[in-house]
Amino acid sequence: MGRIPIPRETLHLPAPPVPLRRDTRSTSRTSLPGNPLAPSAARRFTRAALADWTSLGLLTTCTFCQGDEGCSPGEHSTDLLADDAVLIVDELVTNAVVHAGTTVELLCRLEDPGEDTSGTPSGEGEEPAAVVLEVSDHHPARAIQSDAAGQGPAGTPEYGRGLQLVAALAERWGITYRSGLKTVWARLPLEGRDPGQDQGTEPALRRGLRAAEILAPATRRTVRDDPEWTGRGALSFLAEASELLAGQLDEDLVAALAGQLLVPRLAEWCAVWLDGEGGQQGAVPRLARVWHADEARIEPLRGLLEKEPPRLPVSPRGGPVRVPWPGEGSGAGSGPGPGSGPGPDSGAGPVLGSGAGAALACRLVANGRALGTLLLGRPGQGPVPDEVTALIEDFARRVGLAIGAARRYTRQVTISRVLQRGLLPSQVARIPGIASSLVYEPSDDGLAGGDFYDVFPCPPGDRWCFMLGDVQGSGPEAAVVTGLARPWLRLLAREGYRVGAVLDRLNRLLLDDATEAAESASLMVAASAASAASATSVASVASAASAHPSSSPSPSEGSQARFLSLLYGELMPLPGEGGAVRCTLASAGHPLPLLLRPDGTVRAAAEPQLLLGVVDKVAYESSTFDLEPGDTLLCVTDGVTERRSGRRMLDDGDGLARALAGCVGLTAQGVAERIRQVVHDFDETPPEDDVALLVLQAT
Repeated sequence: MGRIPIPRETLHLPAPPVPLRRDTRSTSRTSLPGNPLAPSAARRFTRAALADWTSLGLLTTCTFCQGDEGCSPGEHSTDLLADDAVLIVDELVTNAVVHAGTTVELLCRLEDPGEDTSGTPSGEGEEPAAVVLEVSDHHPARAIQSDAAGQGPAGTPEYGRGLQLVAALAERWGITYRSGLKTVWARLPLEGRDPGQDQGTEPALRRGLRAAEILAPATRRTVRDDPEWTGRGALSFLAEASELLAGQLDEDLVAALAGQLLVPRLAEWCAVWLDGEGGQQGAVPRLARVWHADEARIEPLRGLLEKEPPRLPVSPRGGPVRVPWPGEGSGAGSGPGPGSGPGPDSGAGPVLGSGAGAALACRLVANGRALGTLLLGRPGQGPVPDEVTALIEDFARRVGLAIGAARRYTRQVTISRVLQRGLLPSQVARIPGIASSLVYEPSDDGLAGGDFYDVFPCPPGDRWCFMLGDVQGSGPEAAVVTGLARPWLRLLAREGYRVGAVLDRLNRLLLDDATEAAESASLMVAASAASAASATSVASVASAASAHPSSSPSPSEGSQARFLSLLYGELMPLPGEGGAVRCTLASAGHPLPLLLRPDGTVRAAAEPQLLLGVVDKVAYESSTFDLEPGDTLLCVTDGVTERRSGRRMLDDGDGLARALAGCVGLTAQGVAERIRQVVHDFDETPPEDDVALLVLQAT
């Protein structure tokens, strides 16, 4: 649908207050994303709301037979009223998605007799019971045009036929503007609805034909028949297309939106082929989307086009190219073709509708790289006007950019997820006498982050090590440090180093790595300065940089810093029948682990020490204690302790210890789930940092 003309008498500012209803079950609302899936979700929600009201007895007046004997309450009310309501909701939500592109709010409200919350004077007499539908978007600043541009022979704009359907089905409708919100509402009375003399499916059939008559234009109009739209409406069309395509991160969804935007504005049908990610020559493109003004012909058209993909010149910079009409011949045109329509035996005519027309193909290009092909068909054998060809080329350019952006996003997500799988262990080791549970929730939708963990055995098999770390920062930079720290820790542990010695050596490794990076940066800066001056060699500048260390970045400055907080420990089951496990651990700048005893007491199980990668020559100390059966050790990252709600943090006033004290009697998995829930319940917004916690419980 296009922009909707609004009758003057239906505009209201401000909206009147809505009285509270005594039965809250008579109001249903939902929030829908501003994408093409919203209309179908809105239709399902509306039918479900009416069905719920019927089952609850809130809909008791039959709109079909007015409660005559033999009709159960609400039987026809739900069926007939739902058909009209779904049509209205579909049109209003579609309009909101296409023209606003924001989140769409849908409200279905059942009004009692005499109640009218729409804010529109209805005249004398008591208001009948009604269903009120409200569709709101968050883009009220976009003015809705009511001029005569694009009007058909009957004076109804092509872009306003959806609202004509709403006006025909609803008792009243209108638009309400609030601050930051625009709401289109429609009121459907429950009584006095005449579904027709015949019963069964005939009334529904007549309503469907009526809706089709309202929505279908009297004549098929294209841009070439409306120069005024080409000159004045094309910019609006391209702007709305750019806005709708820009936020899509899936190339198949971009292709689907492109088809719905083109048909029937600029073409009777269209198809989008997507090239492979590698772009190898000779690779068969994939037919991603086919769209036709007549939905019944989409699948037959797909079958026809799959046999004849367009083949365009290798150069990706050409504009729209005239190609043979599908079914006319081989379909392998690489330049202008006759486009005079299919032959008598091609069979394309019944599939494509008009049977003849002009077919244009255009390469979809982003950053000089061809990504696919857009093919569209327009009825009529005359030449396509130059202004229409230019508009199609401009539209195809926007589609290509959107597909390129979607592919880059998909590629980055794939790389990050592959990296994440490499940074973290596929599974944690099982420790005799210890039940363990792990929670790991990256803040960035499963992408590589700064938190890491590991549990692994060490030879000769009587020692198990565990770690929980957090690298300064996030994203790829943090992932690089994670990729270094975890293998180093495993190597040092398996070489026989004890807990304190492992942290000492890891600290030295991080400092050495940062120092090497800083020296490399100094040499690069020196080489750049030497090249600009053309007078000093790289070696002499590097020597000068070494002589004046204050001019070189230090390991702890800038983006080269390798700060790391770490909780590292080892577990050794003790011989005997007691089932105790000896635990030795150390915390380097990390939230301290908490030990929960069966009597509910909680204490810190380590001493705070300096971050790793900050200062050289630090001697890290470890703490040793025994985990008796029933003891629980909780290890977390700062995504748990520093979880925020306004100015408060979860661990303020020993908040985490209090939460752990309430976990007496729970299993390791139960403790992990309880703490995870505490983190999420602490604030309404999702956690902004990675959340990682490890629970070790002696059994």
